Amino acid sequence: MESTTDVHVESARIQKQIEHHLGMSGGSLLFEFRKLDNKIRLDLVTVNPRHQQSFLFHSEEGYDRLDALRKMLTYVQSYRDRESSFTIQWMARDDKELNTSYFRARNMYEALDKLYFGRDMNTITVFSVVLNPVS
Repeated sequence: MESTTDVHVESARIQKQIEHHLGMSGGSLLFEFRKLDNKIRLDLVTVNPRHQQSFLFHSEEGYDRLDALRKMLTYVQSYRDRESSFTIQWMARDDKELNTSYFRARNMYEALDKLYFGRDMNTITVFSVVLNPVS
């Protein structure tokens, strides 16, 4: 049985690995944990510094925080090989600027779910969703 301190140290270590692998840190990557039935769900959320909007990067479920973090680390190490790249052009309701965001997802519906994560669908107008060619 690990001590509480060890769990926190291990959590911090894995979070740093995820941030390093994605090249993101300093508040542009949020780790949101919540209890879901008998599991823990981890939502990894990115914050775009340019337009100050947040989007879902990926969700994982685990039997505890460490399990969810370990699954997330495995995902970030291989997601480029498993998921398609999408470009979404959108505009916030009270904004005049067209924004372009990029998502990795299994299909366009999952990409749109990541765009709309945590917000009312009426706050963003989507103009296009494009499946990017495989390079």
